[in-house]
Amino acid sequence: MPREFELRKEITLDATPEQVWEAIAAGPGIDAWFMGRNQVEPREGGTTSMTVGEHTAEATVTAWEPPRRFAYRAGSPEAAEFMAFEWLIQGRDDGTCVLRLVQSGVMGDDWETEYDALVNGWDMYLDQLAQYLRYFRGRPATPITVMGPGPGDADQVWPALTDGLGLDGPATVGDKVRLTPQGLAPIEGVVDYVAPDFLGVRADDGLYRFIRGFDGSVAVGHHLYADDVDARRTEQAWQAWLGRLFDAG
Repeated sequence: MPREFELRKEITLDATPEQVWEAIAAGPGIDAWFMGRNQVEPREGGTTSMTVGEHTAEATVTAWEPPRRFAYRAGSPEAAEFMAFEWLIQGRDDGTCVLRLVQSGVMGDDWETEYDALVNGWDMYLDQLAQYLRYFRGRPATPITVMGPGPGDADQVWPALTDGLGLDGPATVGDKVRLTPQGLAPIEGVVDYVAPDFLGVRADDGLYRFIRGFDGSVAVGHHLYADDVDARRTEQAWQAWLGRLFDAG
């Protein structure tokens, strides 16, 4: 049965409140580290939207107090299920700031799996926000999001990815790597995020993310900061790579 939940996250960022606000409350800023392509109407009562593939999700801005508080809610007040998000920014004297996220709402029958996915997903994305603000702040980004099936057995995802990326074995944070995905240009960088369901690599031109779903599916969620990225062709190339890797055609 549906269940109410509340999730809280906090991270210290090497940026000013104004810089963090641009990253979390403006479409181009969100595009630079989070999922899909985003738009924000900058006012209370405005609309936010996130487009991933063919699906667009909208929400209503419920608080707009730059550069301190930004909140929005998806789903009508009468809906059985909804999601609400509140971002709180607090500056510090040392030039850093603390970003707090509160996500609440009502989930469906499979709420435990959904909740675990949210907890782990936010850890990765907030770390990605920190990486963006430290290494790529202010640079326009091209988000590359591709979903694909995995090998069927979730335990086989990382061995397959490791082989497909040309790695000798499991990666650890700080490793210098040269990824050699078949059919794509090599990627030289450093491993900047490792978790049971995530592998992240930072290169000179972007943040590369490989994600395992709870059902064994696989996705890539890259953010490329070069000026000449052809998003459609790049997504097609990574889609083809996933297909070859997992025999998806």
